[in-house]
Amino acid sequence: MTELEYPQVAGVAPGNGYSHVVTGTGQWVAISGQVALDPDGRFVGVGDPAAQAEQVFANLERCLATAGVTFENVVKLTYFVTDIGYLPAVRTVRDRYIPGPKPASTAVQVAALFSPDAMLEIEAFAIV
Repeated sequence: MTELEYPQVAGVAPGNGYSHVVTGTGQWVAISGQVALDPDGRFVGVGDPAAQAEQVFANLERCLATAGVTFENVVKLTYFVTDIGYLPAVRTVRDRYIPGPKPASTAVQVAALFSPDAMLEIEAFAIV
């Protein structure tokens, strides 16, 4: 397993719940954006960003495990939300799944996702 480093960046304000830079060597793992679909393809938590975030992070965890990694290997998360106001709920769930150093992150408010029931989508990149 790779050893990740979280160097501090001189001249850049500290990240609030994320790292500006994460480095490591090893195999690159890309996880497609996950939405709040259960194993049967039904949406979980329609209208509830916290419930959707819980399902999304559970899906990400399963995808990472399939690649032989955990959230400890994640170097970058990209959040796509239909309302930026959902981020506090998403971060609360994220902090349970990723209690240690936070990966580099980008959050983008989008006009819509592939389904009107989808409130958020999260993709991940990891290094093994």
